[in-house]
Amino acid sequence: MNVTVIGTGYVGLVTGACFAEFGMSVTCVDKDKDKIAALNRGEIPIFEPGLEEIVRRNQNSGRLHFTTDTRTAIQRALVIFIAVPTPPQSDGSTDLSYVDQVSRTIGENLNGYKVVVTKSTVPVRTAERVKRGINEAIKESDSQRHHCSVASNPEFLREGSAVEDFMRPDRVVIGADDEQAVAILRDLYAPLNLIDVPLVISSVATAELIKYASNVFLAVKISFINEIANLCEAVGADVHDVARAMGLDGRIGRKFLHPGPGFGGSCFPKDTMSLVQFSRELGVEQRLASAVCEVNVAQRERMADKIENMVGGLEEKTIAFLGLSYKPNTDDVRDSPSIDIIQKLQSRGARIRCYDPQAMENARRVLQDVVFCSDPYDTAKECDGLVLGTEWNEFRKLDFDRLSQLLVEPVVIDLRNIYGPEEMKRRGYRYAGVGR
Repeated sequence: MNVTVIGTGYVGLVTGACFAEFGMSVTCVDKDKDKIAALNRGEIPIFEPGLEEIVRRNQNSGRLHFTTDTRTAIQRALVIFIAVPTPPQSDGSTDLSYVDQVSRTIGENLNGYKVVVTKSTVPVRTAERVKRGINEAIKESDSQRHHCSVASNPEFLREGSAVEDFMRPDRVVIGADDEQAVAILRDLYAPLNLIDVPLVISSVATAELIKYASNVFLAVKISFINEIANLCEAVGADVHDVARAMGLDGRIGRKFLHPGPGFGGSCFPKDTMSLVQFSRELGVEQRLASAVCEVNVAQRERMADKIENMVGGLEEKTIAFLGLSYKPNTDDVRDSPSIDIIQKLQSRGARIRCYDPQAMENARRVLQDVVFCSDPYDTAKECDGLVLGTEWNEFRKLDFDRLSQLLVEPVVIDLRNIYGPEEMKRRGYRYAGVGR
């Protein structure tokens, strides 16, 4: 089966590479000539474990191609995935301008029946918008010969484990309103039958909403445990014990009950705001999702307060900050709590030295007037406190005897609860975690 993926961002690149790994003939299209040239040289623009090997293997086998020739890519494919950016606008709603452009381009280049699939996260009823855009672009004389089905196949990829998530997913959701599209997409995902991956077949609108409902529910869990962590600090309780006991209840589950500085990345913040906005337009207020947005903003402010209190004011103080990506195993700094908190500290007069194993290049584009360092120990030199902002594995076994000789004061603010209060006290540090 010939598959085309339009957009070579995070979702598009992983989707294209993994379908090629399934044995499909895949063409990934992007209008960015430099990015396509780099991909054809084997250069991967994102850090994602396992992705580089899959791309290289399938390029060498002739199953995976990268091009800027959108017309040819559309015309040779039976299935076309739309995987372009859908960034948030200033009011939290979703910018669908890239989706609209692609819809018109598909309509202008149709040469027979296609299944057009929205892979990008888009508000409910976007598939209808895509269908209109395609139909409006089809030449009137060709309208009887050229047509397509528009389906939804939301992605559930976690950055840092996206390849594994695609190859061994919890479920595959296919939203389509005609049997032909369902049959073709079933066939596309047939390799997953061997590992009994559940296939959820639904209407298009249902599939679009499943994505939002899933992500926002996880954001609710994170925000809830952060609120409980704040209460634990007020009453002298330990949030880890609370979360463990909660998680042992099968109705609740253990995942996403880890307190910290709030959620970030390209999905949870954007999707939560988008759900609030498009639901409001439909006259269905999402009060819980609205509260989650507020809690997440407040949690970052609270972390800045915690750091300021621990070092005794921020004016003229230098803070060492370890971890800039929004989570480990990715170089993504989009809506990263670390970036936001650093900027808050700077606005209060602090100087920042920072380090991240993978996200330094991306962080340079958004942070100003900070010192980027070579490792955790270089970062800590002559600093008034050390902040752990992302739980990278290399931060889990730091040499605190060495750090104590580098820091002005032995102060650690652990926003991810990597270490324990008693352990740090024994090492001679003043320590603050979250909810402990």
